[in-house]
Amino acid sequence: MRSARTDVGTVEDLHSSATRLTGLDDFGGDDYREGMGALLHAYGKEAALTPAGSKISRAFLRSALVSRLLSEAAWKQFPEHAGVALPRPIFLTGLPRTGTTALHRLLTADPEHQGLELWLTEVPQPRPPRSSWAGNPIFAALQAGYEEHHEADPEFMGMHYTGADQVEECWRLLCQSMTSVSFECLAHIPSYSTWLAAQDWTVAYRRHRRNLQLIGLNDRDRRWVLKNPSHLFALDALLAAYPDAVVIQTHRAPRVAIASVCSLNARASDGWSTLFRGPVLGRAQLELWSRGLRKFASARARHDPAHFIDVDYDDFVADPMRTVEGIYDRLGMPLTAPARVAMTALQAEGRRPSHRYDLADFGLTPADVDAAFAVV
Repeated sequence: MRSARTDVGTVEDLHSSATRLTGLDDFGGDDYREGMGALLHAYGKEAALTPAGSKISRAFLRSALVSRLLSEAAWKQFPEHAGVALPRPIFLTGLPRTGTTALHRLLTADPEHQGLELWLTEVPQPRPPRSSWAGNPIFAALQAGYEEHHEADPEFMGMHYTGADQVEECWRLLCQSMTSVSFECLAHIPSYSTWLAAQDWTVAYRRHRRNLQLIGLNDRDRRWVLKNPSHLFALDALLAAYPDAVVIQTHRAPRVAIASVCSLNARASDGWSTLFRGPVLGRAQLELWSRGLRKFASARARHDPAHFIDVDYDDFVADPMRTVEGIYDRLGMPLTAPARVAMTALQAEGRRPSHRYDLADFGLTPADVDAAFAVV
């Protein structure tokens, strides 16, 4: 009887596993292999993973390889994707837990916009008609998995509701290049963090763009609206790939944002490591996100201010539609009646996260956070 693995695996066996799952073997170029090696080293030497943590980390890496294979195959199947224009895409970024999810979902409710649905980040392909999704066995399997998660961990879903059909962050597209701070948010992997901080993300964003061209092939006339706090770390690469992008930066008191993201990541990775929790997690997240905000501020100062729109979290929570109206004014575009109706209906659903958090749970004080963000 074959025993369950208790390690993440090797480069070779992860590739073999992804190929067995898909029947595909073209992973494209080798640009991702160094990052994958850095991740595997960090998982094996630093992360103190439990068997469950090893299994999940292995699944993350294999999923990224599977998505990479599917992208490569679909680009060949649909060569016309290369001609898809992506005019003035909107990117939301900022510290995690600063309202990006709620604002993203409001903006993508506009029928003239498109967001990146979670299942298509895992299975990149031209977006099928929405009416066909329920009958798609891959979509159905992914949706069933998220529904099971909803039942098993309603507290996490209160913090951040997810579903295969929901628009989500685009970091999974960056994971195809093994270039994403998402790995750092779920494990103690300092050597990977050091490696990633020194990388140029330009190749990863070029791949990101090709995936959007593919996924939006059947929706060419709709404008992309994307969100990901990790864009903080790669503004230059983002604007190299999307020269006419509009970047919306959300702002919230760092003391609150850091406490909230620590709580979210602790819940998400509960039981995966004997080390990544409490003060270890807190210090890592404080360093990561304060560094990201500093990097973004430095890069933003080098670019045309016309690229950027600022949104205050408290203003947005107080009056979401007024915030949206201000964004549309800055974009020089009308907020149409269908868009307003769709956004109002989304707000009426009333899915409001319930989430308690405290810096002290992660060995941090308000003074620690103030000091980390003092030079931002």
